[in-house]
Amino acid sequence: MALALRHVATEQSIMHSYPGPPQSGTQPLPMAQNGQKMVLAAVSLQAHAFKAMMRYQIETLAFLRHRYEQDIKLADDLIGGPEFNDAFEVVSTFLHNAASEYVTEAGKVATLTSKLASEAAGLVRKEARTAIEDIAATTVA
Repeated sequence: MALALRHVATEQSIMHSYPGPPQSGTQPLPMAQNGQKMVLAAVSLQAHAFKAMMRYQIETLAFLRHRYEQDIKLADDLIGGPEFNDAFEVVSTFLHNAASEYVTEAGKVATLTSKLASEAAGLVRKEARTAIEDIAATTVA
């Protein structure tokens, strides 16, 4: 117990003896401030990329789930059809629908890619504009 009290007293004396930040009124260098903003912009861009990746995953998994359900339906339809002509019609309908759905999904992915690229470009443009304005403001001041 006495050891713990001495430890606390030592920490308090150290805290009181620490002078803290200089009181001279100096500001961080403009390059340091801009560096911080660039790091924050990079982190923001990485978060945006992560969000985009998750959107792709959601879209892909939803599509695959639907396709797997269609595969199960194909097996059920093949089991239920007693004649060869029925099986041929079932398979050809399945292949036609699958090709159509893959084309539709490719369109969705292209649209999503375009949207995400546009959002990322807007984010980068905004961050660059802010950085340029900040540099100009610190240069003038």
